[in-house]
Parts: sequence; C-alpha cells; structure tokens
Amino acid sequence: MSKALYRKYRSKSLGEVIGQKHITDILSRAIANSHISHAYLLTGPRGVGKTSVARIMAHQINNLDYDEDKTHLDIIEIDAASNNGVEDVRDLREKVQIAPVSASKKVYIIDEVHMLSKAAFNALLKTLEEPPEHIVFILATTDAEKLPSTIISRTQRFNFRPINIEDMVDHLSYIAKQEKIKISKEALRLIAEKSEGSFRDSISLLDQISDLLIDDSKTISEELTQNVLGLAPRVLIDNIIDAVESKKIETVVSILDKANKNGVSPTSIAKQLISRLYELIVDKPHLIKLIDPLIEVEKSPQPYLKLVSVLGLATSSKPAPKTAALLSTKKQISAPISKLKEIATAEDHDFKPGPTNFKWQELIDYTKANHIALYSVLSKCRYESDGSTLKIYTNSAFYKKKLDDVRYSSLLHKCLSEIGCNDIDIHTIPTNIPPKNSKAAAIVAIMGGGEEVSLEPI
Repeated sequence: MSKALYRKYRSKSLGEVIGQKHITDILSRAIANSHISHAYLLTGPRGVGKTSVARIMAHQINNLDYDEDKTHLDIIEIDAASNNGVEDVRDLREKVQIAPVSASKKVYIIDEVHMLSKAAFNALLKTLEEPPEHIVFILATTDAEKLPSTIISRTQRFNFRPINIEDMVDHLSYIAKQEKIKISKEALRLIAEKSEGSFRDSISLLDQISDLLIDDSKTISEELTQNVLGLAPRVLIDNIIDAVESKKIETVVSILDKANKNGVSPTSIAKQLISRLYELIVDKPHLIKLIDPLIEVEKSPQPYLKLVSVLGLATSSKPAPKTAALLSTKKQISAPISKLKEIATAEDHDFKPGPTNFKWQELIDYTKANHIALYSVLSKCRYESDGSTLKIYTNSAFYKKKLDDVRYSSLLHKCLSEIGCNDIDIHTIPTNIPPKNSKAAAIVAIMGGGEEVSLEPI
C-alpha cells in the first residue's frame, strides 16, 4: 500500500521545514546550546508544519533520529480533541512524575490544545507552573485565542505563518519531479492558491489530481486542475471584473449563472475575485471597495445571492428599487436577463436608496414576526442612523457580544436586506445612547450612567 504524499514528504529535520525559518533557526540554536524550555506553544493555521516541528523537536531534544513510522516510549502525543476532560489531564499529571525510560527528557506533545475544557486547563496549569525537570511540553493549536492567558504566559510561543505561493509552487514542483508527475507550472500555482497557505492541503491535492492522469505521457493541464478543484477559469474572473467596470449587470448575472450551472461554487468565485483584485490593485485602485463585501460572501447563509448582490450593486451607482427584494429570495436567481436589465436601468424617480428609507420600528416588527431570538435582543437596544450607518446601542457588553456573534450579525444583515436596506454599515456600541442635550450629558456623566427620555404632557 503506497503512502500518502503528504506523509512521504513530511520534513525529517528542522532544516527541511519550508517557510518557517524564523522559527526553525531559533529552535535549532536553542537545542544545539541545550537551552531547553519546559513548555513551548506552536500556533498558526492548519497544515503549515506545527505537528512536524513538534515531533522533530521532541527527537532532537533527546538526540534521537526522527522516524515517523517508529514510536518512542518517552515521546507521548495526545490529541486534545478526544482527551479534553479534567480526568485526562489529572491522569497526565500523575504520569509526568515518572522518569523517562531511556531518553534524557520525557516530551508530551498536546495537539489542538485549545480543545481542552476549562477544568482541564486549570488542572494543566499547575503542572506547567512547576513541571518536573525531566518534562518538556509542546503544545500546538490552530486557535490560540481560545487559550487562557495563564497558559500562554508559561510557554515559549512561536507563531507559524501561512506558506507563500512561490515557496509552495517550488516545493510542489520538487515533489512532482520526484514522483514523475507531469504537471504544468500553471496547474501547480492553482493548487497552491487553492490550498490557502496549507502545505499539507497542497500536497494532498497534488496526490489527488495525479491519480487522474491515466496516460503517463500526458501533462496535467491548468484546465484539468480547474475542473478538479471546482475553480473558474481565469478568463471568466477577468470577464466578471470587466463587466463590473462596464456597468453591465446583464453580463455579470449571465456569467455567474453559467458558472453556477457548471458547478463552480460562489465562494470559490469570490475568493478568486479577491485574489485577482489584489493583483490588479495598483492598476485598478477603484475596485478595492469590492474586496470587503466579497469577503462576506463566504460568511453568508446564501453565498450565491450575496455574490450576485455585491457584483450587481457594483455595476450601478445607485441601488435599484426591486433589487433588495429580488436578491433576498430564498431561491437562486433564475430571472430572465432582460428583467434584471430592466431593474438595473430603472430611472431615479422610481426608487430611493435603501439605507435612506431605514425605519427602526420596521426592523423591530420584522424580527418579531420572523426571528424572535434576534428581536429579543434588538427590542432592548436604542439606535441612531444617518442614512448609511446604523449605530445600535446595546446598553450592555452582553448584548453587544450577542449581536457581534456571526449567527446574529448575519441574521441582522439578512433582515435588513429583506426590509429593503441592503447596503448599510452596522456598528454595535455597549452603552446607552448618548443624550443629545449637553446638560443632560453632563448629568449622566456625573451620575455614572443613565438614559435620556422624553416626557409627554398628560
């Protein structure tokens, strides 16, 4: 049985690790000089070498040859995702007291350490504070923000970077040559871009695509790679950008509809557009405003409609009257092109921009009827709006946190879209709405808080 390429070409020494020289140089010197810390924290995105570096370190600390297929009694790997309870950590605390069997140090590698429960972290903290001399901890995580600061402060932290495209293409080219895989440079670049900085993902994709090559005399082309990865051809991406610049909504919708029918996901198109716009940023700086809304496509519960909305609005200097209702439908757009063109070219007197028509009570009523959980939060808030920006005063950090949560924020944007406010910026503020009267504001400041109310005569 053949070994997967990402395992076959996993680094065997710190010097072989690609793209993390800022880390491997420091660790190599420290190990060479016997400056060994009791705990290390390796953070960064997936597939960039954290686990490989942890395993290599564990062996080099003990002057052992690294062989991935062999295990060592004094190098223990723990997956925190499946061993995250307080009892698991208590068991670990008992075992760390036992001296190494044959090595100088007993090394514990805890992968995805952020998955530990709060009680487990508390149990681990004591061991990290006063570890036995023979123990070294190497913690690895893709989400350092979830780690308690008390844990982070007791480790030496190393931040891994996503691998840049050129380094990845060079390494993939080396692997392809070793494996006698004939593949074009353009195809390798597509694989590297699709992997988003993850070496492991890129090598796995190369492995997957190489299996499609039945005839060894042929070369894996850019077109074949695009089809396998579900990517749109570069010419299609450029055509979308040209159509946006030319204000041709008919062409934009036609291209997106065709890509959708061909199985290219809207999130892939959005990512490819972002990448291409970044390449064109110097020549076409006016398109930079598209990048932020395109980033939101992946977060949207209906990415296809969000993509059509972003690009459709970009083709027109003003939003169209029925566009918000059209784009908020739960069905994928399939309206005739002529109808969309009619909407996009409607005269100014037929509509007013959505944000200008914003009514707080309309939003409250809509959420009450359709999304009661969101309504229960918004009904406790106050607001200010200048037509393009909506400031929501939540009165507390608790409600601000709720509205900032991706589930609530995406639902709020959806509700605004469905009441005709498709292009409005939202800012949540964890305080009461400030009094408009300066004297009232001064009194509130003295009293340490308060809310302005209007009294109507009885």
